[in-house]
Amino acid sequence: MSEPLQKTSPGAGPAPTGEPDGEFQHHLDPKRWWALAVIAVSQLMVVLDATIVNIALPHASAALHIAPNDRQWLITAYALPFGSLLLLGGRIADWVGRKRMLIVALCGFAIASAVGGAAQEPWMLFAARALQGVFGAIMAPAALALITVTFIEARERARAFAVFGAIAGGGSAIGLLLGGILTSYVDWRWCLFVNIPIAAVALLAALPILRESKAPTGDNYDVAGALLATAGLASVVWGFTRAPLHTWGSVQTWGWLVGGVLLLALFVLVESRSSSPLMPLRIIRNRNRAGAYIVGLFVGTGLFGMFLFLTYFVQGTLQFSPIKAGVAFLPFSLGVVIGAGVGSQLVLRVGARVMIPVGLVLGTLGLAWLGTIEAGSTYWGKVFPAELVISVGMGFIFMSTTNVALVGVSPADAGVASAMVNTTQQIGGSLGTALLSTVAANATTSYFFGHLPTGVTAAQAGAAVPQLGALAEGVQPSDPSVLQLLPTWGAANVHGYGMAFWWGSALFVVAAVASLLLINAGRADLPQGEHSAAMV
Repeated sequence: MSEPLQKTSPGAGPAPTGEPDGEFQHHLDPKRWWALAVIAVSQLMVVLDATIVNIALPHASAALHIAPNDRQWLITAYALPFGSLLLLGGRIADWVGRKRMLIVALCGFAIASAVGGAAQEPWMLFAARALQGVFGAIMAPAALALITVTFIEARERARAFAVFGAIAGGGSAIGLLLGGILTSYVDWRWCLFVNIPIAAVALLAALPILRESKAPTGDNYDVAGALLATAGLASVVWGFTRAPLHTWGSVQTWGWLVGGVLLLALFVLVESRSSSPLMPLRIIRNRNRAGAYIVGLFVGTGLFGMFLFLTYFVQGTLQFSPIKAGVAFLPFSLGVVIGAGVGSQLVLRVGARVMIPVGLVLGTLGLAWLGTIEAGSTYWGKVFPAELVISVGMGFIFMSTTNVALVGVSPADAGVASAMVNTTQQIGGSLGTALLSTVAANATTSYFFGHLPTGVTAAQAGAAVPQLGALAEGVQPSDPSVLQLLPTWGAANVHGYGMAFWWGSALFVVAAVASLLLINAGRADLPQGEHSAAMV
């Protein structure tokens, strides 16, 4: 049975001050909107880096000689530690101090970005991206928890979450635009170097503006839980990435997948018996929070794949330049901002139980629309309308799930509950990148060998595949006859993208069903009144 939603009337309960000792007071923080600006900049940097390197992929791959099959690790290397360590990051922020850990994370993120920008070998770049993910896993839950203890009035909190939700969704598209600008006019390395000045500005502003805030109890870390969660998730993701190389029926693929599931099951067992768990099971026993987290998982899975394959399509098939490809994603940012703004008002009238399914239906329709993509499809005829529909739905979802995920949470669990919002999205993103890349690769291969020109054997086509893949990096084939297979190869790749979009659409359907079954929070379940206690 789920725990009841906590409600308070004006002045009935204390609101967190953000002071180090965990005491509470009733007055509003006069610097709260400046604090939101600082938090927003920090969160924007984290979200940008989930996609900013997408458009730089061809240039980075060519410069560092990254194999086509390894390119996805430039994205997954960031998303996997981010998603795996967010829970631990949230707990550390709760116990050590959210402002303190935000500052530490800003410094670490800047250093990791400097290392990545200066990378001379693929492993250096992948390692730097992973280190960015580690510090992002500290920064993101600290930022969201600071919002929960800074905004204690219902309507102000809704607006703050609308800003946070707009950044969560629109920041990804902004990252693609910024990546295109930097790659076109400066160098792909500045897709990482750009974080250094952003982190510096956020750091200098955070010191005088943000108030310290931490949970009143907690003095040890769940190291075993962190190791099991990280190892389990990494094993599952690695298993998905092995499928294109070893097939789905191989021991290589299923060994990693089964091992990952067993590790995650052991993680749940450890958490149920730990005196200071990384993820207290009481966090997910509330049906509304559980529903929000499941939605976040499946939305992240479908959304990350959408950005990846749309980037491939607009650059590889439509032949957009890096900056033009970045601009092509601007409507997505606009749609998320519109959706989050409208959603922040509607959620107070009709409740999250209505807004989340509506957003998921829009996302499902948009992804299904992209699933019909063909080699002759145009940007304005297919990509633009589909991404606009998806983005408005994402604005509804991000804003509403952030609200629902924090309903009825105690002050001691604010950080970990906040972290779970990002955790599920990032875990979904890392799994989605691996899973949908596998789906696209298999669909591409099947289409290519099933539509060979007359007179070309499967053996000849197989020998040509590496050269066709190298064409994307600007490497001309050693055998000119390979060029006759280029139209078929292009059509096969677009077919693979379409299959990935269809799978993403199916994942959104699962999320919609989960939201209808689990989320029942109406407008009356949100904090009411001038100074209601925040949902912490």
